[in-house]
Amino acid sequence: MGRIVVHENVSVDGVMQDPTGEEGYASGGWFTRMPQEVFAAWGEVEYQEARECAAWFIGRGTYQWFAERWAAREGAWGDRLREVPKYVLSATLADAPEWANSFVVKGDPVAEAKRLRDEVDGDVLVYGSRPLAQALLAHGMVDELRLMTHPYVLGAGGTRLFPEQGAMRELRLTGVREVGGHLALLTYRPL
Repeated sequence: MGRIVVHENVSVDGVMQDPTGEEGYASGGWFTRMPQEVFAAWGEVEYQEARECAAWFIGRGTYQWFAERWAAREGAWGDRLREVPKYVLSATLADAPEWANSFVVKGDPVAEAKRLRDEVDGDVLVYGSRPLAQALLAHGMVDELRLMTHPYVLGAGGTRLFPEQGAMRELRLTGVREVGGHLALLTYRPL
């Protein structure tokens, strides 16, 4: 049985919306403000995770964003992302031909994630995919939460990983890692 690991890039105040500035959010583009050396250190962490994971769970929008940028990318990281099975949990995507080893999974995303997690041996990563990540968190299916925290407070507005309504959840901090002198990778496990 696999472990579901949600990894998100967030601002200090929890915003995950429009990190690259392509959605038109007023404070968008916060991710792209990293200095090049910080971006390289961030990339090392992300590539290590890609090398160690057994599969991805990904929502339609995040899948399309990644597929457009990574399907033909050259190098070891691009090769690894083509190799890893990517399960697109989507009710609206018909097929996923753009990226090798991508499989569209219809049906209830939480039920399908549970079924697939039971079939996978190793970590199943969830990147971006806010509605999927929120559903998995709400149903107690996340085994580990990794927040790559960017040093920005974006203020009012902006979609956050944790919605304003919802039950309180207690987490246990299991790791803190400074990344590139600019970012903090905070790792939590649900209690």
